Amino acid sequence: MRHSTASGGDAFPRESHGGSLVVSNVCKSFGGLKVLHDVSLDCAPDEIVGLIGPNGAGKSTLINAITSLMTVTSGEISLGGVRVSNTSPQFCAASGLGRTFQNIKLFTRLTVRQNVEVAHASGLRDRPARSRDIDISALLDQFGLTPFADRKAGTLAYGNQRRLEIVRALALAPDFLLLDEPAAGMNAAETTALVSSVRQASEQFRCGVIVIDHDLRFIVTLCNRIFVLDAGRVIASGTPEAVTRDPRVIEVYIGHSKNKKAGPTEEDKHAHTA
Repeated sequence: MRHSTASGGDAFPRESHGGSLVVSNVCKSFGGLKVLHDVSLDCAPDEIVGLIGPNGAGKSTLINAITSLMTVTSGEISLGGVRVSNTSPQFCAASGLGRTFQNIKLFTRLTVRQNVEVAHASGLRDRPARSRDIDISALLDQFGLTPFADRKAGTLAYGNQRRLEIVRALALAPDFLLLDEPAAGMNAAETTALVSSVRQASEQFRCGVIVIDHDLRFIVTLCNRIFVLDAGRVIASGTPEAVTRDPRVIEVYIGHSKNKKAGPTEEDKHAHTA
């Protein structure tokens, strides 16, 4: 198959390619340190897929590779058969990938609404057919941000900043939404509301979702399938029920804190928060 890329003066892609987001045998090395080992996963346009694993497993590195914030050493990432790996973040966004970040990256001096308007303008330029029907006010309301629409983004509470990042990514009219720890810092009620909002957004925008989070209950409740990374390798994948019963997952992730003589860390406690 001949793949389109952003190199050689090719125009950015227009609108949806259709089809799945596919990661095929991806490896990533930093010098002599290999952090991703032949990682393969996929997400269909109507699917919500979870990605879990201990700290340092390579989850955020993989998301960065999918969106070309990092190059891959080998392997390929494609969207509807079009290669997006080793292109550029701009090409990936125009191809239909929207994302949030583990460390929040908002335009802190712009208002909440302005943050979303900037993304929407990019969507109208690169993906007009999907972007033109987006209602920014409705999106803000859907994620509980209407009362803060005219406030500077940097003044929001942490949980609201997380929600704003999701809204901004959705304003790009993505085919796939990649969420890096979206529930971090949220209490149980906020996390439950987030599950509902993400599901609604996936249905409304007809977009697949890949989500990283340490809150296992959040992931199990939200996702259709789960992939588990450990030390840069996929050690298990399947339905939430199958994955949470997998002995390797129990040993590496669910039972991680039980194997420590000193007791669980704060991170482990957060991973088991309801």
